[in-house]
Amino acid sequence: MNYLGIDFGTSGARAIAIDNTAQVTAETRCQYPSQEPDAESWRQTLWTLIDQLPISIRQKIKAIAIDGTSATVLLCDRNHIPLTHPLLYNDARSGLPTMVPPTSPAHSATSSLAKALWWFNNLPSQTLAKAHYLVHQADWLSNLLHGKPGISDYNNALKLGYDPQTLSYPDWLTALEIRPWLPEVIAPGALISPIQPDVAQRFGIPTQCMIKTGTTDSIAAFLASGASGQGDAVTSLGSTLVLKLLSPIAINHAPSGIYSHRLGKQWLVGGASNTGGAVLSHYFSDLELQSLSNLIDTTQSSGLDYYPLLTTGERFPINDPQLTPKLTPRPDNPVRFLHGLLENMSAIEALGYQKLTALGSGEVKRVYTAGGGAQNQTWQSLRSQALGIPLVPSRHTEAAYGTACLAAGLVPFINH
Repeated sequence: MNYLGIDFGTSGARAIAIDNTAQVTAETRCQYPSQEPDAESWRQTLWTLIDQLPISIRQKIKAIAIDGTSATVLLCDRNHIPLTHPLLYNDARSGLPTMVPPTSPAHSATSSLAKALWWFNNLPSQTLAKAHYLVHQADWLSNLLHGKPGISDYNNALKLGYDPQTLSYPDWLTALEIRPWLPEVIAPGALISPIQPDVAQRFGIPTQCMIKTGTTDSIAAFLASGASGQGDAVTSLGSTLVLKLLSPIAINHAPSGIYSHRLGKQWLVGGASNTGGAVLSHYFSDLELQSLSNLIDTTQSSGLDYYPLLTTGERFPINDPQLTPKLTPRPDNPVRFLHGLLENMSAIEALGYQKLTALGSGEVKRVYTAGGGAQNQTWQSLRSQALGIPLVPSRHTEAAYGTACLAAGLVPFINH
């Protein structure tokens, strides 16, 4: 049997199939056909990923789960057809939703709820009249497979205002006028329904294949890492910088952008910074990043005080939609400039873990690394100095592997 995990990230998507022993049996990836966020390009990418898998793998798929970027949302009609272009995870056009309690992860200008309220206040009345489902990226894609709209998981729904401690929508949220848009929320990795017959026939997948709820991309990366005990943390060095720490208690601290995801009876506490790989790729090509990184002397300080952001606004470890990028002075020497970026990104990561510890998460014992930035050894050296915590290579660095484990029921924190 095979279990398929599909990861939709910021620039492309990946699919990984595993067997009953969690061994990878197939892997494929695909860039989005459109540079602009577009649901149709997501659909094409999903079909391409599945089609690229060997038919021998597809014929033995028992379950599928999909992860997507957190707080990337669509507004759809009752047929699950998008009425809007997606609003991405970092879109802060709505500003801070003032009616949301400061302790809620939805109390953020980039939250799913903030985007929903922006649509409610700005879309034409004829569009709003058709609105029926508010869906996250993973929700919409999963529906293409199972055909039962209006279902989400409690990881994706966190920034919508769903309370993972009570497993319900709080009263302040259900009192809002967008209440009819809110999805049914169940646990990640829970059964939804068998795959739609026409999709099964198209790709040669068994009709008994079950579609399960997914999770967010950063949680999928955590699940892929091999982290398993209290004090284990995962830093995802992707387009953004995401920290997750396994903790016995939930921590929500709005001024720091810290929130807690439920994982069975434990909690993943952390946050997501807008710094990260997207800033690096804005200034350097992949080849330049590799060659220039090798020239950095990590035993010396760059002497540069930066806060590397591409645009105004930060989420964690400082939750401030008005925080401006700090990227000056920019030296003529590109090696020193890259040194300054990597050094200060490492300092932001260290500050994040310091805040988690100060708020009661418990000791950070070791940090696994996921995402593309994990391949940059210079960055790893600078991070090691800044953190003072053992860095451990992830068992797998692809979020799709974690989602495949979710599909296979091989996640020790979540039992159904």
